[in-house]
Amino acid sequence: MSDTTTTNTAAPPAAAPPPVRIVLADDQPLVRTALRIVIAETEDLTVVGEASDGAEAVRLAEETAADVVVMDLRMPGTDGIEATRRITAGRTGARVVVLTTFDDDDNVYGALHAGASGFLVKDMAVDAILAAVRVVAAGDALIAPGVTGRLIKEFTRRPREGRDASPTGPTAAARRLAERITEREQEVLTLVGRGLSNTEIADRLHISLGTVKTYVTRLLAKLEARDRVQLVILAYEAGLVSTG
Repeated sequence: MSDTTTTNTAAPPAAAPPPVRIVLADDQPLVRTALRIVIAETEDLTVVGEASDGAEAVRLAEETAADVVVMDLRMPGTDGIEATRRITAGRTGARVVVLTTFDDDDNVYGALHAGASGFLVKDMAVDAILAAVRVVAAGDALIAPGVTGRLIKEFTRRPREGRDASPTGPTAAARRLAERITEREQEVLTLVGRGLSNTEIADRLHISLGTVKTYVTRLLAKLEARDRVQLVILAYEAGLVSTG
């Protein structure tokens, strides 16, 4: 009788992905310290730099190869909006999450066009802020509940180059973009503009989650939108969603 040897050919467990590299940009040391302490307790997030002004945030985003910059808007010197514009226009690939006191900041709407992928308010739960950072790092966009309507309303209220005579009317460019999509895609865009998640859109339209994701992907391509935030803007500018 011969002996039989059994070899374990099970694949080794996959290595955990590297933690998301974060730069904290806020002129209040207490805010940075509080976030750094909480992030230090997570395994999938790490702070690689802290900035007290916008210019420093831009420099650190480049030097540290950060994945996400958590950005305050009101800082001395280069403010958060200009810093966001420089970071998103650069080659680092870093994405920006704006973390601000919304009620006190009239300029938050400007971060929409500066390229921010997330909009959070400082009175949110810390766990929700960290979850949003993960969402943005994964390539999606996120706007805090309760902020979307007020933020876009402020944006559409202000006159901007290319806007029709009525400050709240849709731009001609946005109308042309809307005409390039199908009726079903317009339905999806409208619901995205109202702040619904993919799951909520699937339930509303009685279609699968995968189908919703396909529609969103098509909208991003057809409308040349960077992310979901820009789709929200286009929905409002095209008049698909009311600011009232």
